[in-house]
Amino acid sequence: MRAVGAVLLLVVLATTVATGARRWRIPAPSLLVLAGLAVALIPGAPALHIAPETIGLVVLPPLLYASAEELSLRDLRSVWRPVTVLAFGLVLASAALVGALAAALTPLPAAMAFVLGAVLASTDPVAVTALGRRLALPGRVQVLVQAESLFNDATSLVLFRVAVTVAVASGTVTWQAAGGQFALLAGGGSAIGVAVAGAVTLIRRRTTDPVLETVIALVTPYGAYVLAESAHTSGVTAVVVAGVLLGRSGHRLTDARIRLQLHAVYAVVVFLLESVVFSIVGLELPTLVRELPAGSGMWPLQALVIAATLIALRVLWMLPLSAAVGPSRRRPSWRIATVVSWAGTRGVMPLAAALSIPLAAEDGSGLPGRALVLVLTTAVVVFTLVVQGLSLAPVVNRSGLALEPEHTAREEEQARKALTRAGLAHLDQLADLETIPGHVVDRVRRGLEAKLEHDNEPVAGTPALVVYRELRHEVIAVQTTELRRLYDDHRISDTTRRQLQRDLDLEETGLGTA
Repeated sequence: MRAVGAVLLLVVLATTVATGARRWRIPAPSLLVLAGLAVALIPGAPALHIAPETIGLVVLPPLLYASAEELSLRDLRSVWRPVTVLAFGLVLASAALVGALAAALTPLPAAMAFVLGAVLASTDPVAVTALGRRLALPGRVQVLVQAESLFNDATSLVLFRVAVTVAVASGTVTWQAAGGQFALLAGGGSAIGVAVAGAVTLIRRRTTDPVLETVIALVTPYGAYVLAESAHTSGVTAVVVAGVLLGRSGHRLTDARIRLQLHAVYAVVVFLLESVVFSIVGLELPTLVRELPAGSGMWPLQALVIAATLIALRVLWMLPLSAAVGPSRRRPSWRIATVVSWAGTRGVMPLAAALSIPLAAEDGSGLPGRALVLVLTTAVVVFTLVVQGLSLAPVVNRSGLALEPEHTAREEEQARKALTRAGLAHLDQLADLETIPGHVVDRVRRGLEAKLEHDNEPVAGTPALVVYRELRHEVIAVQTTELRRLYDDHRISDTTRRQLQRDLDLEETGLGTA
């Protein structure tokens, strides 16, 4: 009962703080971490211990799935080369540099220093997505940051498992063994993700019940994660692959009513889980600090140096790659390199990995340095979420990369006009065929022309209501096809596509059953 009460209290606190963050226009993850720190520092506050399995199984799958569904597969194709370089090269370089730095600056043994480097080597997709939702970045830049955080998990997870094996068993791991483990984790996780996406697609094509669709959507990430972990592959990779594939085809598997319901349900789930999980990050740090052994008082400075090193390395690594995502695609850009580097925060996944470090070595002795690794990991996570999170929007605005609100509004307006013209062209074809009463066609045409002229007044007269609804549904289907064509032809962004698709869904739902 006490655990249930603690969870409810945490949900209330996180929801209250997140609501305030929206009102004050402060990134919710940053404010939630600060709130968690403040609560944990209250005298008499109970210590918080979170099992890594709880974060890995309960929290991560739906958040990763939601992030993957938001990823634009079209834009991903344009940045797959820099994403691959970052997901492999930067992760390896970060792990090596942080490991060497930790071995030099901290009392950690070399093996545990490498564990710390592996834990902090990759950016966190949950934090990156949560912080990036409010930013109006160009499509390729936004996708680069988000895709890198989603696809660098397999690399960092292999490094982490290798490092833990060395630390626990005091043995050596060959490059062949590490390569085989990476192939198993990344390849096996990807295969299971594809299989889950295929199975879910077959099921959803035969399902029209909104309740069943919602249940399937909520179970899918957990199913992919559990299946992959049971097969000793990467559950995170399986969830990401399934999310990207289903996000690409989801609009063809459901109707407008179901899409709107799924959007509403997942918005609630993501809001609650993000609110709770970022609060936990802040709550964990004071508890871990109290458990530090004597002689670890320099951890704040050590964490600051490690965080600054990660950011500096990321800027230098990203600079030559920025040419691939810049407007000109010719020369590197310090502005893009700085924004992408500042957006690459650490978050929940490094914390979950650090918590999963074994308590003892194979000989039964305590694992030296485990407490310090936990504290340094959590401190770096807190630093990136608070410092980078609170300053990310100003950095983006000063860089000049942020899209002006007028740009988004103009693109959306042009796309709406294109959809309306597509609907009118379809009505002209129907009028020529004379298969539908002329007054019904005229009524639908007047409604579309009113939208084209920004006139939202209702059209008078309601004869042949059933035929009218059928025709409106048919026109909306034509507009949906046109919307997909505009997106595939790179004439609109993924953000505009999602907004207009939601508007069409709302309009179609408002018509009722055809």
